[in-house]
Amino acid sequence: MIQMVLDEADAAMSDAVTHTRREFSTVRTGRASSSIVEKITVEAYGVEMRMQELASFSIPEPRQLLVTPHDPANVPAIERAIVQADLGLMPGNDGRNIRLTFPELTEERRRDLVRMVNAMAEEGKNRMRGHRRHARKDLDDLEGSVSEDDLKWASGRLDEMIHRHEAEVDSARQAKEDELLEV
Repeated sequence: MIQMVLDEADAAMSDAVTHTRREFSTVRTGRASSSIVEKITVEAYGVEMRMQELASFSIPEPRQLLVTPHDPANVPAIERAIVQADLGLMPGNDGRNIRLTFPELTEERRRDLVRMVNAMAEEGKNRMRGHRRHARKDLDDLEGSVSEDDLKWASGRLDEMIHRHEAEVDSARQAKEDELLEV
């Protein structure tokens, strides 16, 4: 039973790390990346759809992203969605493709993005702490049916687990911060 609680907590914390890394990928670094626009919702065919369902992406140059809609009729809707997403990018289209040119980041903007990444990392850590709290409650509920030594051992394992996952988030945060501050 204890192992089941620990396994659930480990899986939940791993998911939180994965989610936090995915959040980091949405922060633009001055280099073209499709992850910035893939999740934007676009109204097409009378329904809200993710852009990755409506178009393919390519990077012809380091600072340029080319969005090619599967159906050219969706070009205006995709362009409108990019503008409304307020990414700081101005789309340009030639009727079939949409080009997004990523401007050079200013030092001030880089610092703002670093603060945003730090907040995302803290949010991820808080999510993991919530999973630890939930697991501790589950372990406390087992009190009486398992030995006190087993509960102490499980509590120690839980602490090791959260420290390991927090270290993963910190290393991903540091890598993203280094990428943002790279000139």
